[in-house]
Amino acid sequence: MPAVTSKEVRLKSRPEGSPIAENFEIASVEIAGPASGFVQVKNHWMSVDPYMRGRMYDRPSYVPPFQLGEALQGHAIGEVIESGDPDFQVGDIVTHMLGWREYVTGPKVLFTKIDTHGIPLQAFLGVMGMPGMTAYCGFLEIGAPKPGDTVFVSGAAGAVGSLVCQIAKIKGCKVVASCGSDEKGAWLKSVGVDEVVNYKTVPNLLDAVRAAAPQGIDIYFDNVGGEHLEVALEVARPGARFAECGMISQYNATEPTPGPSNLVYIVGKSLKIQGFIVSNYASMQGQFLAEMGGWIKDGQIKWEETVMDGIDQAPAAFMGLFSGANAGKMLVKLA
Repeated sequence: MPAVTSKEVRLKSRPEGSPIAENFEIASVEIAGPASGFVQVKNHWMSVDPYMRGRMYDRPSYVPPFQLGEALQGHAIGEVIESGDPDFQVGDIVTHMLGWREYVTGPKVLFTKIDTHGIPLQAFLGVMGMPGMTAYCGFLEIGAPKPGDTVFVSGAAGAVGSLVCQIAKIKGCKVVASCGSDEKGAWLKSVGVDEVVNYKTVPNLLDAVRAAAPQGIDIYFDNVGGEHLEVALEVARPGARFAECGMISQYNATEPTPGPSNLVYIVGKSLKIQGFIVSNYASMQGQFLAEMGGWIKDGQIKWEETVMDGIDQAPAAFMGLFSGANAGKMLVKLA
């Protein structure tokens, strides 16, 4: 097969504060066919995720920073269109980390074949992918839920938070969810959330959460940080567990942000506060796929998607994560 022309998104400059369109550029490149041991993939869907903002800084982290002038990277799912290895056949569906481009050729070790079992392809970038596994492992392993526990979830209408809410209900918990619009709150109520707080409209976040959870909370799943974390510390019951997944309120900060003023509660309330990244739980992937797949089949898990069409829309999709433009998983459809 001859080389194919592929558009890709590159990091043109490092954002200062919130990312803007000028930080990105779209380029066209020729993608050669695969040599022995390589495969060529046409991407159908790509993911944008908040953690990618951290890779735009030039600083050490748990994943290397993006390089200026090079294509960005992220989760994607696509179809093998040419193979130089007998382990992959044309038509195989694969997931990989070489998103932000329409086509990719790479060594077979970078690609994982999947059987979708009739589940939509893009779900493997959301509910059956990294966000789903993040929600599943962080909540169950750190939150250690028990029936009757009260769970507070911030950023609850996002890809991770919305799944935490539903897993908590499956485990017999009461769920208090924070989100940024009444429309998102209505959807959360439709999937079983007990109490919803619109943090953008309530006069006082602490008062609103106290009213929603008058007996306090046993588990806090944190996607936001900042004021939400301070409120959670205030309403936590003795022995509460905090799963620190993300702090999106601080991702674009240009100056050091002050920590919660009430950290003393960690001692007095014997709190467990643990940060994590999904790769900490790689050994649980098989368990996650089996249980989440069963819940989906049984109709116990629902999800929302916000879809933008075409590689040119990838920067806008990413920037939208920080303004609350997404309901559920933000995705870019490529083919």
